[in-house]
Amino acid sequence: MRRAGVLIRAGVLAAAVALGVGAGFLAPPSAEAQDLARYLDLPLVNRDAANGPGGVNPELPYAADELRELLDQARAAGVAPSRYAALLYQYWLVDVTDKAGIDLRSWDPRAGAEANRENLVRSYSYYEQLQLAHRELQWAGMGGQVGADFGGGLLDFELAGNVFGAPGIAESARAVVGAVEQVAGPQAVAGLPRGLAALAEAGSRVTPEDVHYLIGLIMVMQKNIFSDLMPMHDAYVAEGLPALREFEAAGLFGDDIMTAWRDIASGERDRVADGNAALLRREQDWVIGRQWDQARAYKGSVGEAITYAVGAAGSPSVAGVRPPREFDPVRIPFTMADGRPALLTLPLPEWNWSELDPRWNYISTELLPKYKDQVENNWPALEAAMRIPYEVQMQSHRPLLNIPQLFASALGELQVTPVDAAAVS
Repeated sequence: MRRAGVLIRAGVLAAAVALGVGAGFLAPPSAEAQDLARYLDLPLVNRDAANGPGGVNPELPYAADELRELLDQARAAGVAPSRYAALLYQYWLVDVTDKAGIDLRSWDPRAGAEANRENLVRSYSYYEQLQLAHRELQWAGMGGQVGADFGGGLLDFELAGNVFGAPGIAESARAVVGAVEQVAGPQAVAGLPRGLAALAEAGSRVTPEDVHYLIGLIMVMQKNIFSDLMPMHDAYVAEGLPALREFEAAGLFGDDIMTAWRDIASGERDRVADGNAALLRREQDWVIGRQWDQARAYKGSVGEAITYAVGAAGSPSVAGVRPPREFDPVRIPFTMADGRPALLTLPLPEWNWSELDPRWNYISTELLPKYKDQVENNWPALEAAMRIPYEVQMQSHRPLLNIPQLFASALGELQVTPVDAAAVS
């Protein structure tokens, strides 16, 4: 009898929902049908955190129990997952932010780095906790490790005021450009990275407002990454692949990401690594690729200068990973005064971190294989690093304040090497 009652109740609810809450329905819809219908077919207006604080739609509740009850009603009524996608997304996002100790309702990345210090610490610390508890969740572990560099850099960026307006950065960049011109001539200067030239030209024109805008944009990226990937991780840990199949049925991701999760759950080393790499590619391309382009394009040379400096200063925490400035450094072929071909090298990145293709080349060449090696072959050291309190991890990585010294060091390490003409061509 109880089962029959449940089926009848679900059928009535399904009819009410399907008919649009009472449209053509002879009896008044139940209160729960009315409640559920309010939350169906909602757009994900805040999936991009640039649109405002809080969850994925301002109409949705923030209590996990209430969200779960609404979800169960939708499932029992046979509602298509695509119609309750926002409800599903909000439930798992609320669940994981609650577990991480983050107040989702008030999480506003545009408030800046210091205002979000606790959110930075708690989100990245939770990434590392997931990795420690689940060896296959390597995306989370990488995110936690790199987050210390990211968070420390943002705090530098904000707490030091306008680091670009202070004497040192633009001047040191101009000194590097001047030395290249003196050694190799104007043609070699034309071969320098656009970001370095922009830093020399526009670094001293960066305003506090520029810094505030770009910090806010980068903080938006940080929340977008958490909000996209962490609900998936939470669902996987709590309910396994069936929960993720519901994500796919709701249209929250496609078959490529479902395949990635099957790989992660497989227990096979290479498949686990491939699945985590697919999540990382989604992060860098689908989640934040457009916003890095927006940052680089900000006020022309201003955005180009700042995004170049951020990449040049980075020093990843993952063992064995070279910093970006040592990966594909500046190499400019030129002709010396005596007519011999030569190669000028400079320990600064040839590329800009905000550009997807070179950034992914770096990530897939350096970060992914070396992190995989840490997990498989040096787990005790990785575990020890992750058990350091996260505030300590983040405070030990404050790279932006060292930019003038970095460029001064690069200037001292500028090298000119005669080469065979065949090697240059």
